[in-house]
Parts: sequence; C-alpha cells; structure tokens
Amino acid sequence: MTGLPVVQLDQLHGIEGPLKVALIDENWCIGCTLCIKACPVDCIVGAPKSMHTVIEPICTGCELCVPACPVDCISLETVTPGRTGWAAWSPAQADTARQRYAFHRLRVERQGAEQDERLAAKAASKLSDLESASQLTDPDALARKRVVVEAALERARARRRNTAGG
Repeated sequence: MTGLPVVQLDQLHGIEGPLKVALIDENWCIGCTLCIKACPVDCIVGAPKSMHTVIEPICTGCELCVPACPVDCISLETVTPGRTGWAAWSPAQADTARQRYAFHRLRVERQGAEQDERLAAKAASKLSDLESASQLTDPDALARKRVVVEAALERARARRRNTAGG
C-alpha cells in the first residue's frame, strides 16, 4: 500500500500467532483476583475468594493473566487456527479491544486519583487531630494522665508481688 517493502516483526518482541483466549480452570481457581488486575481489557470477572471466569468474546489473548496466576489455572486456547495477525481479527474485534483498553486505562487512572484524594483527606484529618490535641500539652491533663498510669503500674506491681509471694 505504501510502496515500501514489508518489514518483519522483531522476534525479540514476540511472534505473530493466532488469536487465543484465556480459560480458567474452575477447579483450581482460588479467587485471588490477580488475573482481574492484570487484564488490560477487563474481560475477567469474579470476586475475592470466588472462582473467576473469562468473558471469551472480549478476551484479546494477551497472556498477561497467565503469569499473574499463582496457582497456574489459566491456559490459552487458539480460536483462529491457521489465521494470524490481522487476519485473525475482524475490524470490529480490534475496535472493541481498543475501546475496552482505553476504558480500562481511564478507570485505573480514576481509581488512582480517588485513592490519592482519600489519602490526602486522611492526612489532613490526622493533621487536624494533632492540632486539636493541644490538650496534650495542658499541664492539668498531663498530671491526670500521669496519676492514672502510675495507679495502673502500682496495681500491676502489687499483683506481681502477690503472685511471687503466694
């Protein structure tokens, strides 16, 4: 199309192959959710400590879930034997995969931002608590706390004396 010679894929970065989908062996799945976190198109569903499953029509066969699984219960099955690369994908499948990946990235970024906001709010709350804890430097409050602690220590010493002597 461009008039340039066809350049082969660099074998160091993988080889072109048929379209595959992940399959999870339900008997071995422990529900760790690591495969869910690894999937870039969110095609694995499940809950913690429950069996997971793959939504096959949207799986891209990227294989990222396979090394993430600690019990090795994920395998890949070829769904387009004899067809590789773009011949194995329809334009609709490619578009769906791109859209799902973009949504996945957006969701991960949003969750990260929400987590950052929660942590910032928690830090601000802790700072506010420390600032309002000026009562800790109040001499009367410190004296009351000292009396309570000393009384507790004396009770513990008395109990220890009674146990040792009895």
